[in-house]
Amino acid sequence: MALELLDTFAVPSVPIAGIEERFPVRRIFCVGRNYADHVAEMGGSMREPPFFFTKFAVAVVQNGARLQYPSGTANFHFEGELVVAIGKEGSHVRAGQAHELIFGYAVGLDMTRRDLQLAARDRGRPWDVGKNFEQSAPVGCVHRRSDVGAIERGVLELQVNGVVKQRADLAQMIWNTAEIIEHLSGFYRLTAGDLIFTGTPAGVGSVASGDRIDVRIDGLSPLSVSVE
Repeated sequence: MALELLDTFAVPSVPIAGIEERFPVRRIFCVGRNYADHVAEMGGSMREPPFFFTKFAVAVVQNGARLQYPSGTANFHFEGELVVAIGKEGSHVRAGQAHELIFGYAVGLDMTRRDLQLAARDRGRPWDVGKNFEQSAPVGCVHRRSDVGAIERGVLELQVNGVVKQRADLAQMIWNTAEIIEHLSGFYRLTAGDLIFTGTPAGVGSVASGDRIDVRIDGLSPLSVSVE
C-alpha cells in the first residue's frame, strides 16, 4: 500500500530549452530583498548579508499556468525574478567557482500572500504561510548556461494586463548570483535540481482574479500566468 501511494507523486519539473528532457526540481531557495529599490519600498536597510527562505518543490508551476487565488489572503502579490538552476553538487563554494554549479537560468515569479507575510514579519515569526504555498513558484523554460553564458545583467520587466509594473537591470542586484551561491552553500550542500530565486526589484503589487502576469528577462524565454 505504501509503495502504491508513493507512485502517485510525480517529481515537479520544468522544461529545458532545446531538448526533450526536463529539469527535475528538488528544492527551492529564495533570496529576500536583493534590489536596493525593493529594500527601500519594504522598509529595510542596504547591503545586509543575504537571507533566504524556502518553498516546497510542489509550489512550482510552469509557463501558461492558471493560478488559483490562494485562500487566507486579500493581498496576493507578484515578484518577478531571475531563477538559477543548479546542476552540480557543492558546499562552501567560493564566488569565483560558483559558475561551475550553475546548469542554467529561467524567469520566475515569487507569488506572495503579502498580508500574511507582513503580519508574520511584524511578530518575528517565519514567513512560510505568506511565501510557501501551492502554485507560488511559477518558473519558465530553463536555458542552459552552456547555451546562453553567464547571465549577470539584462532587463527584467513584469507587466500586469499589459501595464509595466517592474523594470530593472539584473546588474542592480545587491548580491550577484555568484555571491548568492557562495553564501547559500555555506549553509546547505547544494545539489542538482535546486532552484534559487534571486530576488525582485521594486514595483511589487497585488493582482486579482482575471489578471494576467507577463515576465521577461533578456535572453530567456518569457513567463506568462493568469489568476483565476
